[in-house]
Amino acid sequence: MKITELVTGFEIYTTNEEKALLDRFIKPVKMAALTEHERVIAENMIRKSLLIKIGHTDPSVVKNEY
Repeated sequence: MKITELVTGFEIYTTNEEKALLDRFIKPVKMAALTEHERVIAENMIRKSLLIKIGHTDPSVVKNEY
């Protein structure tokens, strides 16, 4: 039996600020375009796997669809 068969309705906890920022990421956004506060929130969302960081020199972030 797989874990996905056992667990239904799995959600990752997000704050109101994270939800508002997540709604802005329809297409890739450069990290440099974000304010310092938004970058901190985005880094936390990357750790939670809500966002994906793309690139090394000038990274962009995009919403994780899974």
